[in-house]
Amino acid sequence: MRVASFNVNGIRACARRGYADWIDRRRPDIVAIQEMRSPVSEVPLDAFDGYHLAYHPGELAGRNGVAIASRVEPLKVRIGTGSREFDPQGRYIEADIDLGSRVLTVGSVYVPKGGTLYEDDASRLRYERKQRFFTHFARYLTEARRSALRDGREFLVLGDWNIAPTELDVDNAKAKRRNEGFLPEEREWIDRQMSPRTLIDVVRRLRPEEQGPYSWWSWRGQQWTLDRGWRIDYHLATPTLAAAAVTGGTDREDTYEARMSDHSPVVVDYALDRLDPNG
Repeated sequence: MRVASFNVNGIRACARRGYADWIDRRRPDIVAIQEMRSPVSEVPLDAFDGYHLAYHPGELAGRNGVAIASRVEPLKVRIGTGSREFDPQGRYIEADIDLGSRVLTVGSVYVPKGGTLYEDDASRLRYERKQRFFTHFARYLTEARRSALRDGREFLVLGDWNIAPTELDVDNAKAKRRNEGFLPEEREWIDRQMSPRTLIDVVRRLRPEEQGPYSWWSWRGQQWTLDRGWRIDYHLATPTLAAAAVTGGTDREDTYEARMSDHSPVVVDYALDRLDPNG
């Protein structure tokens, strides 16, 4: 089973830049998508040929929007997390997918970018909004994971977390300690969501000592060319599912001109026979 997480930074623009070619070549079974940025009526459906698309656009025109595209039609789709503040923003969707031996719950999340307390009032307000999201989403993750466990489902949350967890996950970490996305309190929050018994960072488990692999680079300057990026898109999986991962990393494009988004897809292959209790 091949699963991808991809912040497309606008599905219509991404489709023009080669999304269909990528998906035809890589053929993922499930794609969690962030920043669709499209009204439902304007989603380029030809980019999802052969997939069932579950989409939560939110209410902010031209912003956010999360989706799950799957080759198998979901058993159930749930939109949002029960937050009055964040659900209208189009930041979370999840679907139950029948894998045959068991059911997998897949979530697609787009965490707010945030801000800092060191700049202006607008940045402070973005910082406070991200902290509110942290508080609510941590509770939701715990409840959703425990619910999946009770029902015998695996749980996988994919997305743009807008946090680089460790110094391995960002270029020139010492220079970025006061940047949103690498603040100590942000890194502490994401660290609390992960443990060997709850949720595991799958790509980091597969590539424990590697710098990166990054998944986001600024469009500006030589950041992409010099591979000066951030690893802020990742798979968090329940332990059994994480143990079934055999390969994983970033589908970094061959050239700057071939980039589909300011993010590149993060793709993991999972061996389903490792999930089958009779396998």
